[in-house]
Amino acid sequence: MKYIVRMNQKVYEVDIEKAGAMGQGMMNQGMPMMAVPAQMAPMAPQMPQMPTMPMAAAPMPAAPAPAPAPAAPAGGADVQVECPMPGKVLSITSSVGQSVNAGDCLLVVEAMKMENEIVAPQAGVVKQILVSQGTTVDTGDVLVVLN
Repeated sequence: MKYIVRMNQKVYEVDIEKAGAMGQGMMNQGMPMMAVPAQMAPMAPQMPQMPTMPMAAAPMPAAPAPAPAPAAPAGGADVQVECPMPGKVLSITSSVGQSVNAGDCLLVVEAMKMENEIVAPQAGVVKQILVSQGTTVDTGDVLVVLN
């Protein structure tokens, strides 16, 4: 029987024939033995080779511009911190009257088995906390009001 063997990215044609009464072990049990010529000549590959020169790629579409950050309120107006995803309030890490800096954690919401910190978008004082621990919240719900 003839088989095609691929080794090290080269293709070889190999003849396999049944062995007679040669030797011991598997050969006496009638198992096939692979006949390999002393010099194996590689066959022409069946699949076309990939070009070695890189092909010009189509230009990538421009990524959409990120949404602009909310502007700082003029005259000390209140800032509402909204929930970015539906989930459950696990813990509240701030309190009414507490001064917070931009990026400080206000509370933790569990969504899809992940704990997500809800942070202050800017520096201010916590004016109101509108949720309690264990509350189920939805996207867009106001969680905290900063002044």
